[in-house]
Amino acid sequence: RSKISLSSLDPRHRIYLCPLDSIDGETARSLIACGDALPLAGGPSAFSWVEVLWREPSGRANRQVVSLSQYRDFVANAERTVAARLTEQLSRLTQTRPPVAGIALDRPRVMGVINVTPDSFSDGGRFLEPAAAIEHGLRLWQEGADILDVGGASTRPGACPISTEEELERVIPVIEGLAKIPVPVSIDTRNATVMRAALAMGAQIINDTSALSDDPDSVEAVSSVSAPVVLMHCQGDPSTMQDNPQYADVTCDIYDYLERRLAVCAAAGIARNRVVVDPGIGFGKTQHDNIEILKNLAMLHGLGVALLIGVSRKSFIERLNPGTLAGQRLPGSLAAGLWALRAGAQIIRAHDVAQSKQAITVWQAIENCETAERQAGKP
Repeated sequence: RSKISLSSLDPRHRIYLCPLDSIDGETARSLIACGDALPLAGGPSAFSWVEVLWREPSGRANRQVVSLSQYRDFVANAERTVAARLTEQLSRLTQTRPPVAGIALDRPRVMGVINVTPDSFSDGGRFLEPAAAIEHGLRLWQEGADILDVGGASTRPGACPISTEEELERVIPVIEGLAKIPVPVSIDTRNATVMRAALAMGAQIINDTSALSDDPDSVEAVSSVSAPVVLMHCQGDPSTMQDNPQYADVTCDIYDYLERRLAVCAAAGIARNRVVVDPGIGFGKTQHDNIEILKNLAMLHGLGVALLIGVSRKSFIERLNPGTLAGQRLPGSLAAGLWALRAGAQIIRAHDVAQSKQAITVWQAIENCETAERQAGKP
């Protein structure tokens, strides 16, 4: 076995782990049983190799790929503080994620999008009237949505803020109309007043694209209830976020930001098991940033919480396929969504629920084929 050399790693460095290989089915279970692989976020997939990243004070990231056995050897001989961090990171990568608003994360979940706005990038104006939005929500539920996400303030690049009163007028009738269906409704807002009103009307999840940083009252609004919260990364705000986004290392920078927001939540009494994180594809990111985040998405499991990803119909797909309008980006949305699920994401946020569910069903059938054949006694 080759020895690994991480001699430059010391307590000054930020440390990250990114699982590299995704093993599924009977092979995953066998390798976990013999100790050669570990479960990814407590789910059915496993990994046996990791990329260790450690950052210099300048922000530059060093990287080294190692097997789990090499990793364990290094931890056993590492400096005490470094060994503790490495052990904690590996533990967070493997822990089972708790249910979100009663929805178990034992299989991929789909959050259906309901934009009650006149100017959202994909379907702005189609569901501005409450009756149309409620009808759309019921249709998404019938198509298999596990969660419905209602938003009344557009967060597309360049979007201008609206008043609290206008946002309430848009979303409250829709949430009230959907509150009795048997899946949780999420309120997509950066506004604490809207959060409280939506929860009072039956919403069960808060989805904040500012990670509870835009409104100074939002942390208290969440800490005073038991609802789960989605913390999304966004560099800047919707009106300016695409002006000139810059990162030292985009995935590490997002990781650090979300970890700081998790610490803010913990200090306010919001337990980690109530939190879901979202890297915010397209929110203050360049094209290269978006692809880099997706490539290294599994690193975010090191935060120890559930992972949501929103890639549906986003403009990075158009940049790879020039001329495709938002409604023509379904193939790219499905490809990116399945990539995220293969990286262990538990929830994908989608406009096209029926198509997403179909893609997931086919993917899982292929993934589980080996197990089914073994149970049937086939060679």
